[in-house]
Amino acid sequence: MPIKLENRKLYPKNWKKIREKILERAGDRCEFCGVGNHTFRYNERTGRLARVVLTIAHLDHTPEHCSPDNLRALCQHCHNRYDAVHRVKTSKNNKNK
Repeated sequence: MPIKLENRKLYPKNWKKIREKILERAGDRCEFCGVGNHTFRYNERTGRLARVVLTIAHLDHTPEHCSPDNLRALCQHCHNRYDAVHRVKTSKNNKNK
C-alpha cells in the first residue's frame, strides 16, 4: 500500500533501503502466497488480470517498528487480508471517539 501522506513522518528516512532488503529477503515474492512481484494475477472481483505490486507490511501495524522480523513482503491481496481485522478494530475505535 502506498504510504499515506500524513503517515510519512512515522517512517525512517532510510525506508526505501529497508524495503529493498525485505524484498530481497523474500526473493521478490509474496511471503504469504508466493506470487511474484510485477506478475499478473486474475482478480476474481473484477474479472480482469491485475498487476501484482509487493508492499511491505508491518506485522504489528506500527510504522516506526521497522526491524526485519516485523516486516513482510506481501502482495496487495495478502496485505489487505492481513490488515482487515486491524482496520475493523481501528475503525470501531475511531467511531467511539
